[in-house]
Amino acid sequence: MKVIGLTGGIATGVSTVAKIFRELGAIVIEADKIAREVVVPGTDVHRKIVEAFGKEILNPDGTIHRQRLGQIVFTDATARRKLNRITHPSIRRRIQEEVEQIGEQRPDAIVLIDVPLLLDTTGPDTFEMDGVIVVTADGDRQIDRLMNRDGLSREDAERRLAAQRPAAEKAEEADWVVDNSGSVEETRRQVEGLWKKLHPH
Repeated sequence: MKVIGLTGGIATGVSTVAKIFRELGAIVIEADKIAREVVVPGTDVHRKIVEAFGKEILNPDGTIHRQRLGQIVFTDATARRKLNRITHPSIRRRIQEEVEQIGEQRPDAIVLIDVPLLLDTTGPDTFEMDGVIVVTADGDRQIDRLMNRDGLSREDAERRLAAQRPAAEKAEEADWVVDNSGSVEETRRQVEGLWKKLHPH
């Protein structure tokens, strides 16, 4: 089994790349999906988040209003670190369990761990990996995608982008880079080439 980290800046199109890899036969573990599961009401993590950030971040049904919490942590680095300290241990544990389970069932699998902040906060040493793929896109493209995807103003989109390490910096730490600035076809060609290297048989 090969375990590869997949990351990139916000709105670089990591999920597009993950989808292509999945179509080619990779197993993709999404940290964001697990992050949503560990914060459901009734969990320890949910209780700690409410204690740290107050009841105003909750929806009427008790679930966490992700946009509201996002606004707090994207404008305040201390708040962001606090949230990461609360959520990351549980997310890491769940990912590790999934990797082990896949290893038992599919020892020949290529597993991608899609972790948006792998090279920002978590660090690639968090998981035992055989390499890291960084997805990049030019800054204007990221801002356009953010505005369209999340309905943000240009100013808010720029602020979110500024809160992360530049994708170019992360690319220097990557084993492989996929440039998602162009068309989906161009991205697919890069991913297919990479898949052949990771899965030569």
